[in-house]
Amino acid sequence: MADAVGTVARQRRDRMALRFLLPAAVFALVAAALAWGLDRDPRALPSARIGEPVPEFSLPPVQGRALGLSSAHLEGQVSLVNVFASWCIPCRAEHPILMRLANGGTVPVFGLNYKDKPAEAAAFLDRLGDPYARTGADLDGRVAIDWGVYGVPETYIVAPDGRIAYRHAGPLTQDLVFKQIFPLLSRLRAEPKE
Repeated sequence: MADAVGTVARQRRDRMALRFLLPAAVFALVAAALAWGLDRDPRALPSARIGEPVPEFSLPPVQGRALGLSSAHLEGQVSLVNVFASWCIPCRAEHPILMRLANGGTVPVFGLNYKDKPAEAAAFLDRLGDPYARTGADLDGRVAIDWGVYGVPETYIVAPDGRIAYRHAGPLTQDLVFKQIFPLLSRLRAEPKE
């Protein structure tokens, strides 16, 4: 009988220990995940497309524009492709930077208009200015999915061989342009052509 009482007492003690250890273990795991996440740059989303060729596509122009955009337009030169939409607030914030890039002639700037209503995309560019040498109207978002777009805005740098060399998720900033994009453009232009 004493043995049975001892067994019951041990089982009760084990259950009590489990009640305290399980929440502590879960808390430790959550704390570790949060600590890891705080150390990460949210804009540094991985892209499996870096180093890969631009996906094959051909899109009509944004309403009111004459020139559409296709993968063929992105070969033979270093180019910048900006994924934007009229409904995107951060796209409005980065738009003056795109205008300066286009006006400066540093790099050809192409626009991929993502899931936008045609009239609203045209009004957006008419109102804020059109920095794009060519635009593609990706009405259903299929081309953006092929590029690996997570959301708008996103900006890509395409090397002369038609491969994606860089991706930035989120709005461009002047600091980012000077510290990352300009040096990359110079490096890509200086690389020997194969």
